[in-house]
This record gives sequence, C-alpha cells and structure tokens, in this order.
Amino acid sequence: MKLIDREQVAGMNIHYMKYSLDYFLAAQERAGFKTIELWGGIPHIFMDSVDYEDTKAIASKIKAHNLEVKVFTPENCTYQYQFAAAKPWAFKKSKEYFKNGIRIASELGCKIMQCNSGWGYLDETRKDAWDRCVEMLSDLCDFAKEYGIELAMESLRPEESDLVTRLEDAEKMLKDVGRDNLKVLADTTAIGVAGETLEDWFKTFGDKIIHTHFVDGNPYGHLIWGDGSRNMQKDLEVCQKYGYKGCFGQEITDQKYFKDPLSHDIRNMEMFEKYMN
Repeated sequence: MKLIDREQVAGMNIHYMKYSLDYFLAAQERAGFKTIELWGGIPHIFMDSVDYEDTKAIASKIKAHNLEVKVFTPENCTYQYQFAAAKPWAFKKSKEYFKNGIRIASELGCKIMQCNSGWGYLDETRKDAWDRCVEMLSDLCDFAKEYGIELAMESLRPEESDLVTRLEDAEKMLKDVGRDNLKVLADTTAIGVAGETLEDWFKTFGDKIIHTHFVDGNPYGHLIWGDGSRNMQKDLEVCQKYGYKGCFGQEITDQKYFKDPLSHDIRNMEMFEKYMN
C-alpha cells in the first residue's frame, strides 16, 4: 500500500547534536533518507543575529550525500531568540536572527522556514505577547516574500508557550498576521497533547498545511515511530485523503536517542518503508 514517497520523509538533525554535521549527513544517506529538514543549531551550523557560516560549504556536503534540504528550522526554543521576545533589544535581535534564517533557507535552495508563536512572560497579559508575535511574523513574512520563502508555523505545547498551542490559536494567528506566505506546520506531538487530531487540522487548514513534524508520541515524546502510541497508517491515510504533498519532518527530541541516533533512524525509516512502493 503506497501512502508516501521516500522523498517526503525528511530526516532531522536535533538528535545528532552530539555528532558532527558530516556524521549526520552520512547517517541519513545510510538510513535511506533523500530529504532533510535542517535544524540550524550548533554544532551543525552557526548562526546568530549578526552573521552565519558559509552555506556554500554546507550545501556542497549535503549534495555529496545525495540529500536535499526542503525545510530550514532555525533553533528557536533553546537559545535566546524567539518570536515574541519581550525586551525591545531582544525583539530586534530575534528579528535579525530569523531574517538570517530566511537567507540561509534561500541559499540552501529550500522554500520553507519553520516558525512558531514564541511565548510571553507569565506575569504579563497574553495580548501583549500575542501582539509582539503578530508584529514579528508580519515583518518576517514581508522579508521572506523577497526571497520566495514561506513560513510554516507550528503549534507548541502549553509547557512551551501561552500563545499558539491549539488549532483555534493557529487559525487566529494566521488571520491576525494576514500574509499569504504564512502557512501551517502540523506537529503531531502538539496536536496530540491538545487532544486534537491530524484530521481536525486538515479539515481547518487544508492546503495551507505545507509541512509536518510527523512523529510518534504518548502523546508526548517526539519519538521514533513504534515507540509511542500513534497509528502511522491512519495518520498517513489522513494526509493522503487531503492530498498532502509536503514533507514528514522527523523532529526527534527525546535524549534517549542521542547516543546512537543512526540505529534509531534506520528502524524509523523501516516503519515508513512499509507504506512506500
């Protein structure tokens, strides 16, 4: 039963953060990936609000391993840069950082940069943080349009944000930003934690969903498929039902995978291969 093409499964490098970029790329080729979603975190790529490393060298390495970058995901949860930064200086520097992410995406030849809502302080009003996020995403969308880049916004878990954590939040943020290049990233972990379904998101957003973080969970976890309780076949059938042609990003973040990420990626790909011709 063919529900997915190999090129749609996008390996990701977060769980390779204790290895070099070279090791990650070789591992993806060995595991059978053709596509990657590149996480812009150290040690794999250096970027900040001022500068970033030579993307030509990175692109050359990616090509040498017969891989293609379809999505660029600048680090935005662990480091100091986020989409609703409160201090004016942090807001300014965050914007410059994400603009560099857009430039990197363009130079690597991909058309999508991941984003989210960021988060506000718990001792401020949600509206204040919401308004900052709307301003940030609006400005970034305008900048990204010059490069032909779309921003794919995912929802976060309540532990991560007080802004976009549910489907209706995502719907309102898209409306408030009002830019045609702000699209949707459906994250199965955040969706599961919210008690929602992948079908709920496709019914609401349809072809505005241009990317997914398509991972297993309980519902928490960002797990390798088979290590959680999601039904891969049913999730893939939903994606096929709504004509989804984007990538299935493997955002694996549980630290139990960090020591030997290749072995876990191999068995993860084996789960996907059941639904490829």
